[in-house]
Amino acid sequence: MSNNEHYQDHISGKFNSELESLRNQLLAMGGLVEQQLVGSLEALQKIDTGDAETVIDRDAEVNRIEMSIDQECAAIIARRQPTASDLRLVLAITKANTDLERIGDEAAKVAKQVLRISDDAESPSKLIEVRHIGEHVAAMLRGALDAFARMDVSQAVEVVKRDAEVDREYGSAVRSLVTFMVEDPKCVGVILNEILALRSLERVGDHACNIAEHVVYLVEGLDVRHGRLDELREAISAS
Repeated sequence: MSNNEHYQDHISGKFNSELESLRNQLLAMGGLVEQQLVGSLEALQKIDTGDAETVIDRDAEVNRIEMSIDQECAAIIARRQPTASDLRLVLAITKANTDLERIGDEAAKVAKQVLRISDDAESPSKLIEVRHIGEHVAAMLRGALDAFARMDVSQAVEVVKRDAEVDREYGSAVRSLVTFMVEDPKCVGVILNEILALRSLERVGDHACNIAEHVVYLVEGLDVRHGRLDELREAISAS
């Protein structure tokens, strides 16, 4: 039996209702944060200030849920004193909870840039770079949440590997946007807002990568942060 199958048996056979409820709360929060990200990208696509305002207004709800999950994690540790994989689940949820809240923050920042961009003249970049990376990081977030829901190490590793691609594209996009500013100083304002939105999206990719790394830790008990690719490959072969 693989470690993943053993972990699934442990969830179904031994985890109490509190832990299962906690896990479900995190996945529900993930769904809400994903809606926030998609909403900010749609607002960016259409330069829709109404959609942008909706994303910004919902950020308070994400913050409220984050605090609730953190409090429940602390209460479970105090009451149940979990050990082994039970403890790993609580710790992974605590860490993923923080990453999701920060993704919500970055989505709200993108929405705020939409409000600023709407006041400027049309961008010479046509927002192509920002939208392209937005699609990439949205796919990373979906993959990370799906990996958490399924306890799928292989999918989690694929998300982690994709982060390097997003980082490369981010660097290329920034250089391209700077070129627009050099060629036409009148577009400096709108391009700076695009770069800020781009930075927020790159951070979304980082947080999605973190969530995927928490899945590897949860299922395999293996800390694969900070680019430890050898351990990632071992996690794939062990799953």
